[in-house]
Amino acid sequence: MDSQSPRRPWWRRPLIAVPAALIALIVVAAGLWAFQPWRVLTTRTTDEALPTASEPAAPGADASEEGAPDGEPTEEAPEEEPADTGPVILAEGDFITQEHNTSGTVQVLELADGSRYVRFEDLATSDGPDLHVWITDQEAGGDWFKYRDGRYVALGELKGTHGSANYEIPADADISGMTSVVIWCDRFSVAFGSAPVAL
Repeated sequence: MDSQSPRRPWWRRPLIAVPAALIALIVVAAGLWAFQPWRVLTTRTTDEALPTASEPAAPGADASEEGAPDGEPTEEAPEEEPADTGPVILAEGDFITQEHNTSGTVQVLELADGSRYVRFEDLATSDGPDLHVWITDQEAGGDWFKYRDGRYVALGELKGTHGSANYEIPADADISGMTSVVIWCDRFSVAFGSAPVAL
């Protein structure tokens, strides 16, 4: 009767163990890249002041002026009251929690120079990969898949998970009919939170 040596476990066979270990390493690395689980424990705080309008250019010193005759005092023009250049609030709403607990206030502002901003105040949300700020024509709250199907304007990456920050709206963007501001995770197509803003 022939004697047979016992089979070695698969992990002791180099032709099987090495490729399996490499595949497992790739899967783990891909999972860490995609989910970035350490972000559950991280926060980023911003503290931006209200946006201000750009100042108009001062008149040139070489502008033509009529001088007074020699020896006669010139009359000074009366000082004009400075115009109110503070932002006008076009819309305002509070965040609604969706995929992650999110709170704070959203304002859509217009400055004296015509520039427009979305401003977050007292924001508190979770950190995550690939987070962006959108203004959309979809209702705030509810199913987040709808935001991909509607009209939206991307305002850039989320600057911080906590605090106050400004996001400039492109000058050529049409925001009429927009109804919400969304913190959007582009990697997984989910909304962390949204706020109603009727424009």
